[in-house]
Amino acid sequence: MHTWRTHRGTRTAATLLAATALLISGCSSGSSTSTASSAAEAAAALAPLPRSTPAALTPYYEQEPAWRDCGVPGFQCATLKAPLDYTEPSAGDVRLAVTRKKATGPGKRLGSLLVNPGGPGGSAIGYVQAYAGIGYPAEVRARYDIVGVDPRGVARSEPVECLDGPAMDAYTRTDITPDDTKETGTLVAAYKKFAEGCGADAPKLLRHVSTVEAARDMDIVRAALGDAKLHYVGASYGTFLGATYAGLYPDRVGRLVLDGAMDPSLSARRLNLEQTEGFDTAFTAFAKDCVRHDDCPLGGRDTGPEQVGRNLKAFFDRLDARPIPTGDADGRRLTESQATIGVIAAMYDEGAWQRLREALTAAMKESDGAGLLVLSDSYYERDADGEYSNLMFANAAVNCLDLPPAFDTPDEVTRALPAFEKASPVFGEGLAWASLNCAYWPAKATGGAQRIEAKGAAPIVVVGTTRDPATPYRWAEALSGQLSSGRLLTYEGDGHTAYGRGSACIDSAINTYLLDGTPSADGKRCS
Repeated sequence: MHTWRTHRGTRTAATLLAATALLISGCSSGSSTSTASSAAEAAAALAPLPRSTPAALTPYYEQEPAWRDCGVPGFQCATLKAPLDYTEPSAGDVRLAVTRKKATGPGKRLGSLLVNPGGPGGSAIGYVQAYAGIGYPAEVRARYDIVGVDPRGVARSEPVECLDGPAMDAYTRTDITPDDTKETGTLVAAYKKFAEGCGADAPKLLRHVSTVEAARDMDIVRAALGDAKLHYVGASYGTFLGATYAGLYPDRVGRLVLDGAMDPSLSARRLNLEQTEGFDTAFTAFAKDCVRHDDCPLGGRDTGPEQVGRNLKAFFDRLDARPIPTGDADGRRLTESQATIGVIAAMYDEGAWQRLREALTAAMKESDGAGLLVLSDSYYERDADGEYSNLMFANAAVNCLDLPPAFDTPDEVTRALPAFEKASPVFGEGLAWASLNCAYWPAKATGGAQRIEAKGAAPIVVVGTTRDPATPYRWAEALSGQLSSGRLLTYEGDGHTAYGRGSACIDSAINTYLLDGTPSADGKRCS
């Protein structure tokens, strides 16, 4: 289920059903860091591409954007082309949607700053127009054109579509903790229907939405923007995209910030397991905070995190047997799966913890599931009309192409359940079954786990948050250790990602790097 949802509601980085390959959980043994290190050592390194541009790609690199009004004040939009298949550039194109907010001044323009919010599947255009282009620090916006490119298959760049609204509603209700072979069969059938829908919609594109291809597209965009180097801020999955770019084009790396980092050297199963542990770490922090408040429905001031977790799991079990009303116009009742997603969604930002307490109180004490359903809908990006964005579709499409499946059969999941439940007694079972969906994907994986070293690249700042739910802190340690020029910047706190989330220390270090090119000292810590 690797879904790297990022902050500000764009996605990174956790759809239990739609995503499966990249983010989810953690081994809870004390040796997990050393095990991750040995995994990285065993993985092959991503090889850089030749510095010279192949003749067949020259027309793509020589494009000039035809900027037009976006309908959003202050922003311009354009469309660029990239080859559908880089191994056969004559086989057709994909259209990439681009937006920018030009540098406002004062000061000398430093170039373009590409931004990606994560997912995979999060819209960079939506993120730039709603946040980065207007909410990034004024001094950064003064010196850079803030640019968003929806990766191939995402949002406005030939989006992959899989299910319509009613079918997605049914999908999100599917029981992700099957109790018997019948329920297991129902879950497998849901995964197959989802995959078949994606395959029917875009059979050719579905084989060409990998992160490597998206990174190569970014180099075409860089050239079209007239920049000799790529300056970039990637959050959550966006760190994997940015690191992949650095591995392919180390000599073209400008100022790269990778916030909420992923470890590219891990297999899908390992990533999913370690993300599960990450959510458990975040839930423990939430549990400790919850019981300090009189309105916590999961326990009193003397209740420990383990008991809080057991209380929540008992509530999930009750929902499994009997979903509760929500007052939804479409008659939807809150299922165990939707409640689980609602809780997971609130783990991304500690600012959502009060809202989660209120939603749990209503659900547990008043049988009113409206609040948890709203949290679940926001995670899936379901609108008031019952329509879904393509976030979950693109998420699965990219993840299932980037890595071989975490599991190939339900029996493999069953055997792995003890490890996942150890990693998270609350979420482990559901996240293990969520890791099965790529087994039925219509396009075979083209990628694999690999180290990214980017030898010769300029300094790259890798940011990790110690209690990040979706991208465990050890991943930032691993990625910064793999990158030959990695500089680890640590935020000691809660939530997913760190830049722009309230730490003056983090923001100052990143702003200085973006504006002056001076990275913080490797190992710098902020709180």
